[in-house]
Amino acid sequence: MRARLVLLAAYAVFPLVVCGCAAAATSHSAAAGHSATAPRYYLSLGDSLAQGMQPNASGLTENTNQGYADQLYAIERRRIPGLRLVKLGCGGETTTSFLTGHGNEGDALLLGCRPAGGSQMKAAEMFLRSHRRRGEVALVTIDIGANDVDGCVNSTGVETSCVINGAGRISANLPVILRRLKKAAAPGTPMAGMTVYNPFLELYLDTATRAEALATVGYARRVNEGLAEIFRDGGFKVARVDTAFQTYDLSRTGSFAGLAGPVPVAVVSLCRLTWMCAPAPRGPNIHANQAGYGVIARTFAAVLGRA
Repeated sequence: MRARLVLLAAYAVFPLVVCGCAAAATSHSAAAGHSATAPRYYLSLGDSLAQGMQPNASGLTENTNQGYADQLYAIERRRIPGLRLVKLGCGGETTTSFLTGHGNEGDALLLGCRPAGGSQMKAAEMFLRSHRRRGEVALVTIDIGANDVDGCVNSTGVETSCVINGAGRISANLPVILRRLKKAAAPGTPMAGMTVYNPFLELYLDTATRAEALATVGYARRVNEGLAEIFRDGGFKVARVDTAFQTYDLSRTGSFAGLAGPVPVAVVSLCRLTWMCAPAPRGPNIHANQAGYGVIARTFAAVLGRA
């Protein structure tokens, strides 16, 4: 039905609880040339959102330099001399493939993801351990878990057994990922994870699937409260992207170019900040657009205390 329509509705039974990749640690210098200031690093981890993936004019989803990591880097380097961005995220990454390096071979090969040590987890640990001077890694962000339930939602609804299995992997793997990152990093390294927006609100635009769209809002709230709890328990700050995207605002209405009549603000926000409501060939596409990635970046910056 959609390209990688996953994220929220597919987490329906999750009780507690979205690349071209650097081979090991591809970094972008904050400024050209050399500096007497010792370099500091922003480490970005996760899936396609961490790589800023968006559809091109032909509808092919590809890595961009307009993602939230790129935009958060632009915010942070104004206050952190010598800051460099290291992006290890990979499109299609699940919590399992993040840990083991297995299960995402197709996307990894296509997108050039070849992490040091064979998995994003090991690559992140190697980087953090080799830059363990206090303050050397200025911040770490992560988004992961959406692709664990990829394919659980289709035109006929949610495949419950698929969701249960995917949710089980997330609840087992995500705390392990967070613990290992904390252990590898210098004490006090600022780390944050994000909640997720609800791409299924796009279904509201079709009267035949409007009820399904509204039903996903409750699922989204439960999922995001659970994700927030997992991140907090792991000692991570929580970037409430769901709130920033106005995911639950159904009582107010607004308008958006191309939409007929007033629709809930939650739907307007989704259409404005993602490619879900865009016409083919670019849409519908689950990924944020440049404006949406900017919202995510500022949400991370706010919780990290550097908005």
